[in-house]
Amino acid sequence: MAKVIADKSSAVLPNAFTGKSKAPADDELAAALGAAKPLWDQLLSQLASQQRLIVREWHAHSQKAGWSLRMKRRERNIVYLSPSRGCFMASFALGQKAIEAARANGLPSSVLKLIAAARKYAEGTAVRIEVRTPEDVEVVVKLAGIKLDN
Repeated sequence: MAKVIADKSSAVLPNAFTGKSKAPADDELAAALGAAKPLWDQLLSQLASQQRLIVREWHAHSQKAGWSLRMKRRERNIVYLSPSRGCFMASFALGQKAIEAARANGLPSSVLKLIAAARKYAEGTAVRIEVRTPEDVEVVVKLAGIKLDN
């Protein structure tokens, strides 16, 4: 199971595209992700087929923060994917209904503990998951479905 991160202050994964003025090209993304590129592709494919998340936008709040791929349904942001070296981070802002649904959805206990301890913001509870394994991909797909349903 991936290392789950409760709040921004404990995030240890540096964004691979910090300081870049343009969104990464496919070859740059593949080089940064390395062995995690198939997981990235698998996640995008599963989010499209299982959750119908097909709107993808590269976004950077600033060059210092780096680039992330925002997955949306219409105008609603569902998950942000931030590439790092050899892995990537999936970030959610979960509302109270989504948190309650997550508790009842059979997610791994480590994810449920993270959600219970996560910082709360106006946008929702911040949940960040390092994606390094196929199991991590499944957790992200489940959380995306939970967010969409709630």
